[in-house]
Amino acid sequence: MAKVKSNRNKTIDTTLTEGSRFLERCINVDKKVDDITDIIDKTILGDSFEVLNHLPKESFDLIIADPPYNLTKMFNKKTFSKKSKAEYENYSHKWLTLLAPLLKTNGSIYVCCDWESGIIIGNVLDDYFKIRNRITWQREKGRGAKANWKNGMEDIWFATKGDQYTFNLNAVKTRKRVIAPYRIDGKPKDWQETENGNFRDTHPSNFWDDITIPFWSMPENTAHPTQKSEKLIAKMILASSNENDIILDPFLGSGTTSVVAKKLKRHYVGIEIDKQYCLWAEQRLEIADTNTEIQGYVDGVFWERNSFAEQKTAKIEEKKENKNAE
Repeated sequence: MAKVKSNRNKTIDTTLTEGSRFLERCINVDKKVDDITDIIDKTILGDSFEVLNHLPKESFDLIIADPPYNLTKMFNKKTFSKKSKAEYENYSHKWLTLLAPLLKTNGSIYVCCDWESGIIIGNVLDDYFKIRNRITWQREKGRGAKANWKNGMEDIWFATKGDQYTFNLNAVKTRKRVIAPYRIDGKPKDWQETENGNFRDTHPSNFWDDITIPFWSMPENTAHPTQKSEKLIAKMILASSNENDIILDPFLGSGTTSVVAKKLKRHYVGIEIDKQYCLWAEQRLEIADTNTEIQGYVDGVFWERNSFAEQKTAKIEEKKENKNAE
């Protein structure tokens, strides 16, 4: 007997049969693409190791890559097997060799990894780009370990093609609650006093502790086993691209990069080898036509975790006041 989902369970798990119309929107690329406009805002169904060879050089402003970590992991019905360090290094060289020529001279790249694969990827990435930073973000859930520290962090390498690149500092500030407000002449110093609390917009660091992993009651959640949150991807896109820029994700998964790019008025190209994940990506892109919300990012501000409820309540009250005033 099939298990019936709770009404609160928003997980996107549409089957290939149920969502065939979404899969039909995906394209195949098996020959050289001369004009980038032929593939922008598309999901490409195919193997990146083949597709990347066909894409035009220096066409992308930003690349966000989330390759398989060096773990044995099942993706739908396909298994990525853990490799030796030498094998994983060779694997990383293989896809980065294909990616590097596609990035514009003023472009940036972010590569997701865990602590173990990150050691290898960082060394390989340095052969192709100028590494600017290593971001560590906190996963607020995960299994404990009996003989080791619980793995509650993941890393993201940030690199650029050259010394000229986009970085929109003001677009990625985090709004945090002020615990001990400091005043000068009775007025707030570098913070805002509101009826719903005291807040300060802080400069972003390379430690992100405000990310919520997608879970079953969140509309962005899919049945993909390693889905990244929209808020996580939004930080990279807002910092390192501008509206109408073109963003490439060679390991698209269930489509988070493309969806966030669309919500933030960027163009996107996503490559994914699995039909099921391509379907979910296109389904989410359709939802994004009418729902442009990114959880935890509101009115141009990233809110720290667990402060969003206060902010959301304030917006509801504001809407009521505006309606009553009409």
